[in-house]
Amino acid sequence: MMNLLILVIDDEPDVELLFRQHFRKELRAGDFTMQFVQSAGEALQAIGAASNATLILILSDINMPGMSGLELLPKARAARPDVPVIMITAYGDGDTRRKALEGGAEGIFTKPIDFSALRDEIRTRVERAA
Repeated sequence: MMNLLILVIDDEPDVELLFRQHFRKELRAGDFTMQFVQSAGEALQAIGAASNATLILILSDINMPGMSGLELLPKARAARPDVPVIMITAYGDGDTRRKALEGGAEGIFTKPIDFSALRDEIRTRVERAA
């Protein structure tokens, strides 16, 4: 079975725990793995290093110190044009949504995250990669 990887970029340390709780069944079953990084710089390194796994989805927070998720977006898309990027934001205003979609994001989730919708999105990505 392929090692399907989802990269989660968020500078909030509690995000990893939250995601691991919501997806514990899928993670335990080995449906996919999740890698968590806390900055855009780390994300670019992880994207480049994801050669031993099939990167199927990048989830990135928009507001991060240093390089924002919107600044990371074109770099991630250039490095891996085959991998969809979904942005996560606490501010779901129209301008942010427009910038994310124009920048190449596949979609946008507003915090607090609707984990059932995110699970459906991930399931679609896993099925496409299978």
